[in-house]
Amino acid sequence: MELWPWLTAALLGLLLLLRLHRGANFCARIALYCALCLAVSALASLVCLLRHGGRTVENMSIISWFVRGFKYVYGIRFEVRGRPKLEVDQPCVIISNHQSILDMMGLMEVLPRRCVQVAKRELLFLGPVGLVMYLGGVFFINRQRSSTAVSVMADLSERMVRENLKVWIYPEGTRNTNGDLLPFKKGAFYLAIQAQVPIIPVVYSSFSSFYDISTKLFTSGTIRVEVLDAVPTSGLTVADVPKLLDTCHQAMRTTFLHISKTPQGNGAAEGSGAQAAQ
Repeated sequence: MELWPWLTAALLGLLLLLRLHRGANFCARIALYCALCLAVSALASLVCLLRHGGRTVENMSIISWFVRGFKYVYGIRFEVRGRPKLEVDQPCVIISNHQSILDMMGLMEVLPRRCVQVAKRELLFLGPVGLVMYLGGVFFINRQRSSTAVSVMADLSERMVRENLKVWIYPEGTRNTNGDLLPFKKGAFYLAIQAQVPIIPVVYSSFSSFYDISTKLFTSGTIRVEVLDAVPTSGLTVADVPKLLDTCHQAMRTTFLHISKTPQGNGAAEGSGAQAAQ
């Protein structure tokens, strides 16, 4: 019995289902994204090991090159304003809003040289994804043990100045799709003040027009990225953390609502960035 007609019909049926059924299309795109992350992480890890032999911030340029290709698969466009502000030749803390698993694409699109990220320790155990993050110099924090997190941040403060590193942190601490910014945690601001380095806020527009997990929407779209002016911390002390946090939160929230064309409402971050312990 000839199987090709049946296989062809099944494949056409599957393609039709993915086109017509939003939920199936969403799941397929997410599955492809996860598969790409695993495959690209494995390949990038091999290249990093062959090129630099181990863990170094220089591997981030290799990782970034691989991940930037994702946008062509998903039809995602980036409109970036203020990119040169990230290319300063000095250590700094970069903070940005955190919306979904797609943030990795946005991060790698504008990632400056000698920039590492701070991530939760659980990501270290995600097979090739954890390996490539480790090789790229990512700093992992155990959020369940505050003493360990404080120790890592203290070590990072010294290293970023000594090695001229930029450090990228998501101050919301978790993904957020509520159409506003969550209150910021204090860790990034303590780090910047301890190292006496500027903070550079980066704001990504809302993904909701093309990506929404609650409605299973996942299509192509455009992400607007705005790099704000650096906020100096020279001369500031720990006592200035609340004011510094609030200044950055207000500037980022105003920009987020503007570039997302989202009306101001009673979001979780209305008014100011309520301070939570890192």
